Amino acid sequence: MKLDAKVDGLAAKFESNGARFRYERNGEAVEREYSIAALAPGSFSVLIEGRSYSVVSVEGSIRVNGRPFAVEVFDPREMRGHSAGAFGEGRRNIASPMPGKVVRVLVSAGDAVEAGQGLVVVEAMKMQNEMKSPKAGKVVEVKAKADATVQAGEVLVVIE
Repeated sequence: MKLDAKVDGLAAKFESNGARFRYERNGEAVEREYSIAALAPGSFSVLIEGRSYSVVSVEGSIRVNGRPFAVEVFDPREMRGHSAGAFGEGRRNIASPMPGKVVRVLVSAGDAVEAGQGLVVVEAMKMQNEMKSPKAGKVVEVKAKADATVQAGEVLVVIE
């Protein structure tokens, strides 16, 4: 399987072949053996050469051992006829990676945001996690409210 991606706004390539993967970004490549096990919908345990990583995937982002990454993945077979500029276009739903409580809402509908800008802070397991914008754009809708309880995968903010 070969995929093109943008990780925190930087172009990357990922290739998986059996129990090995290759990840390339900024002209540097890493190849390793790995295994992956699903723990729950959107939650995985990844073992890379003896080291374990907790990965939580939520539309438009992943958290690896709690560290957030804005991720866009593209299957090159589906990219025929698409321009390179189309990667960041369209609506993006920013969702909670895990159940928790909304501590702060940092934006309002109509606000202009930059890639990586904080949108909402969710507290889960006594840790505060800031959901960040995967791209520059405009806040179309804010569904999160301070002190509200949210579920994993629940949409908090919509960016266009």
